[in-house]
Amino acid sequence: MNLEVWIPFALASAIILVIPGPTIILVISQAVAHGRRSVVPLVAGVLLGDFTAMTLSLLGLGAVMSASAALFNIFKWVGAIYLIYLGIKLWRLDPAKNSIKYTAKNTSARSLLKSSFIVTALNPKSIAFFVAFLPQFIDPLKPVSFQLPLLGGTFLILATVNAALYAFFAGQLSEHMRKRNIRKLFNRCGGSALIGAGIFTAAIKQST
Repeated sequence: MNLEVWIPFALASAIILVIPGPTIILVISQAVAHGRRSVVPLVAGVLLGDFTAMTLSLLGLGAVMSASAALFNIFKWVGAIYLIYLGIKLWRLDPAKNSIKYTAKNTSARSLLKSSFIVTALNPKSIAFFVAFLPQFIDPLKPVSFQLPLLGGTFLILATVNAALYAFFAGQLSEHMRKRNIRKLFNRCGGSALIGAGIFTAAIKQST
């Protein structure tokens, strides 16, 4: 693959990824709530979620979802409800108990990984996005078996770095917030953002 194709793909992917969507809102909210220990599982969940969405797209689910309103709505509502559930959970989190020692005992790395994985993998727009986006940079005259892994791998690396940066800085911010009222405010802002992302996801309409 020529650099004239790969560089525009990488730049376009980076621009798309840096704009906060439901996944990044979740990552920031959870990292602020649970500190630096949450960075690795959250980022791992995003990586696995994007890989799953990309794989499902390339296997044809994205095209099926574009044609099937019912399947699109199933993914949409499951993702929306889960985001709202996480938002309510974060809104109700007690800052007095929200210490690193407490969250290590009550919020496992597996739980954090699962939340970011589900939100990323079940976003119907993500699955449809790969179907519409990746093929634009594939040269039909050259072997697809080489181009798809290269483009897909590039996107996954950029997505992982993007999520890691957001999570790291949010986790660092959490470590410097000691006052209960400030932590409570951030938890409620994060919870509200997740609920808003859930409502926004529920309002998404299938592309025609």
